[in-house]
Amino acid sequence: MQVSGLSSSISNRTVHLLDYAAGNVRSLVNAVEKLGWQVEWVKTPEEVQKAEILILPGVGHFGHCLTQFSNAGYVEPVKQHIASGKPFMGICVGIQALFEGSDESPTVPGLGVVKDRLRRFRDDDKSVPHIGWNSANTAHITSSGDAAEGQSIYGLRPDSKYYYVHSYSVPYRRGVLEADGWSVATARYGDEEFVGAIARDNVLATQFHPEKSGAAGLRVLKAFLEGRKSEMLPQTISPAASKEGLTRRIIACLDVRTNDQGDLVVTKGDQYDVRVKEGNDVRNLGKPVSKAQEYYEQGADEVTFLNITSFRDTPLKDLPMLEVLRQTSATTFVPLTIGGGIRDTLDPETGRTVPALEVATLYFQSGADKVSIGSDAVTAAEQYYAAGRKLSGKTAIETISEAYGAQAVVVSVDPRRVYVSSTEATNHHTVKTSYTGPQGEEYCWYACTIKGGRETRDLDVIQLVTAVEAMGAGEILLNCIDKDGTNSGFDLELIRSVKAAVKIPVIASSGAGNADHFAEVFEQTNVDAALGAGMFHRGEWTVKQVKEDLQKRGLSVRRFEDEV
Repeated sequence: MQVSGLSSSISNRTVHLLDYAAGNVRSLVNAVEKLGWQVEWVKTPEEVQKAEILILPGVGHFGHCLTQFSNAGYVEPVKQHIASGKPFMGICVGIQALFEGSDESPTVPGLGVVKDRLRRFRDDDKSVPHIGWNSANTAHITSSGDAAEGQSIYGLRPDSKYYYVHSYSVPYRRGVLEADGWSVATARYGDEEFVGAIARDNVLATQFHPEKSGAAGLRVLKAFLEGRKSEMLPQTISPAASKEGLTRRIIACLDVRTNDQGDLVVTKGDQYDVRVKEGNDVRNLGKPVSKAQEYYEQGADEVTFLNITSFRDTPLKDLPMLEVLRQTSATTFVPLTIGGGIRDTLDPETGRTVPALEVATLYFQSGADKVSIGSDAVTAAEQYYAAGRKLSGKTAIETISEAYGAQAVVVSVDPRRVYVSSTEATNHHTVKTSYTGPQGEEYCWYACTIKGGRETRDLDVIQLVTAVEAMGAGEILLNCIDKDGTNSGFDLELIRSVKAAVKIPVIASSGAGNADHFAEVFEQTNVDAALGAGMFHRGEWTVKQVKEDLQKRGLSVRRFEDEV
């Protein structure tokens, strides 16, 4: 089945993207170009009418994005484009914009093309935002929809997983959207089934990010661009093959810094000491771009770059790291996180203080999907408690979250154990530990550190994570200095205590040395993702091997697909 209005655009292979400053779109441009199409930007409402194929991207807060969209005068031109029958695709906030509104911003109207509203996921038994790889299941579609049973819609397959990152969704009610002619692909989060994608006539819209969903997402994007609305699934794929729900995320982390020769290298240390004992050189484990590509091809669900030393005083001039992001996002179609220097900073050339939001925007424009904030989150938390738990509205976490959404802000936490004899011996949150201290202490608390673990603060990890959650952080990257570089497994006691304290997703980090450690953390805690570094860099294990091991144990992981 071909979509009308596509013949001219196939001949010139041009795709128009609407630019209304709504988050990272570099990866979408890269994905479209990888598929052999040219991208042109729509920068004024008047330019919408020249588009044959129009894509509306968007990342972040519904109200922020839709207000910008409306104020720029795009509402009526986009509605006219859709009504004309020319191909239109909405991604993430782009699908949300098609509905009547969202509980995220009750007073801000959507376009009303689809009759329903978005509601926030319940966080009673699961983390919010919903972050990770989930289904877009069309198994319920019958011949009454746009595709018969056993057919795909725009390349969607029941055995594939797609990358989602959002807090609000449209609850799926069987037959309601279908009554208006929409074909619906669904996903499930806990006991909530929600709309993952919709299609009707010339319109395709996805809550997931096809440009961040590996080969499975590129296949959807390609089918849309080529107007292949429905086609039979390969005979090897059963329409009911999908195991619904989030998979276990495996993240590959690359500590990046400049070595003594001035080159950016991937490195790794013990308790954050990255220099080798003989010669005192920075440990060099490879080049950042090639390593990221390697992990992508092994099936890593995300890649994180932590810029641990270089250019941290002047992140605006961090041209090598920005180039790393640009090159990586051109070939690595999974989410990319960047940490290091995301804060208010002084421009050495102009003397102007550049807000953290502006610094983050620079990284988003270069290909990052999330930014990670470390030491400055500790300082912000200390100020939060000093002010009587009052938000200032000015911290990096708050400003970036307000503009790009909570899912764009990760807080990297670097705690270390402090042993105490009893709970009364400290006013901090304690854990009764199975690993006693040097004097036989049975309790410990986790003190937060800054400056790469070099300075310890009188702030415990529970105080920090609850503070940054209140500020609008969307995810916690939970390190552990005591475990870093030990290859002895994750600190399960730390992970359990933090997961019990917050509703946002938590990534387990520090200590992974083999597949058993990943299985252990997923089976014995309710952590949302787990991260590995040295074991991957040194070639002791591949991401693929870890996933194969987890799958044998019955844990759900995303399989790597290479066929677009």
